[in-house]
Amino acid sequence: MATRHKSALKANRQTIVRTAHNRELRSKLRTGLKSIRAAIDSGDSAAAKAALSQTFSLIDKMSKKKIIHDNAAGRYKSRIAKKLARKTTA
Repeated sequence: MATRHKSALKANRQTIVRTAHNRELRSKLRTGLKSIRAAIDSGDSAAAKAALSQTFSLIDKMSKKKIIHDNAAGRYKSRIAKKLARKTTA
């Protein structure tokens, strides 16, 4: 049985909008992570270093907006930096 209270209907509409917005942001984050991983794997360290600051900025924005947890953001940044350092020294 569906509720008919105005507040419940509005809350449902807001949830739908927020969910769609958060899904877009998560998708943008995943795309950014894939692109920097591809740049690191390709061996082009200049392009990878250029993409690093953009990706870190994107991760920080998603963490700030609570799209991802703060610890998840730190983990992503740490793993990317470690992978880039490994590739540049090797």
